Amino acid sequence: MLVLADRDAAEAVAEELLRCRPALGPFELVRDALAGEDDAEDAQWLVVLEEPELGWDPALLASVDAVVAEHEGWREDG
Repeated sequence: MLVLADRDAAEAVAEELLRCRPALGPFELVRDALAGEDDAEDAQWLVVLEEPELGWDPALLASVDAVVAEHEGWREDG
């Protein structure tokens, strides 16, 4: 799961990953309101990734991390 600050960043990451790592897609984008926050502006966006059939290769994870970091996001296991 990739965590990003807004929908635009989540969409950009999903598009870039589909372009450079098409086998990882399709992706699900999910709005995740922060706990205790009522304001719609206080929401993170998640790009949900399915684990590849052969598992996560360290080089693949590094490339995903690089893409999400360019958009000021991060990867969380879960």
